[in-house]
Amino acid sequence: MISIIIISKDESALDKTIADVTDQTKTLTEPSELIVVDASDGRLDHIRLRYESEARWLQFSKPAGVRITIPHQRNAGVRAALGEIIVFTDAGCCPDNEWLANLVAPIFKGEHVTAGLALSTPGGTGLYDHAVQRALKERYLTECPTINLAFRREAFDAVGGFDEEFAYGSDVDFTWRLIDAGYKIRSVPGAVVRHDWGSWRRQLRRSYVYGKARARLYRKHHGRLRHILRDDPVAVIYPLFLLGLPLTFSLPIYPALLLVPAWRNRSNGPIRVVIDHLSYGAGVIAELVE
Repeated sequence: MISIIIISKDESALDKTIADVTDQTKTLTEPSELIVVDASDGRLDHIRLRYESEARWLQFSKPAGVRITIPHQRNAGVRAALGEIIVFTDAGCCPDNEWLANLVAPIFKGEHVTAGLALSTPGGTGLYDHAVQRALKERYLTECPTINLAFRREAFDAVGGFDEEFAYGSDVDFTWRLIDAGYKIRSVPGAVVRHDWGSWRRQLRRSYVYGKARARLYRKHHGRLRHILRDDPVAVIYPLFLLGLPLTFSLPIYPALLLVPAWRNRSNGPIRVVIDHLSYGAGVIAELVE
């Protein structure tokens, strides 16, 4: 059986995601189930009632003292799942045709973990579509988010699921631990979901908290620091640039260093990419200071 899990809090777009995913499960030859782990405290009951026959609904109560429950909800969904193959996507995602079949196909051929492509919706303002598309040209990935992920339950059990100490970044931590345990993440460019990433301001906020998460990830996986400049230069270069800003008083040309990444991203909105990376770097610094 294939268990598709969607975690949600207050996303009204969950309605369309359930409808689209349900349409795709009908084309599968394997049995499947759809599980929604809902932390809305009843605010999405109108959606739950509409899909009572299509989805199994788990009402999730936030643990005391926990603000962000993303990893907790993911673990709860897997614990409740009946399937040996687990699929994650997010509330608000719109899967392309044959997304689900394409995502799980390599698992039936022997792979243990697969990841598809997450792009912005048409007309959206996703900053990283080009980078994501480049990454998925590789046969196997070094990390990935859970927005478009499938895995065998045995892989989940082998690493103990998602680390609930993380607010953000638990997905990268999960995939790093899978790789450290000997699993490979097979890229599936033909499995595409599309997501509205929101306004530029919202994306900047997301970059900031992801920067904080990155610092926490390296604190836990400190062995990866040996290759951080090679594998993750943004997590080093932009924090160092921000820390060096006082040099501007004696070296006014210092901010011109940003022209280098602006030029490299000239086809992808150079100004907003640089500002996004600065926000990310600020998050790294904030986490280190805290």
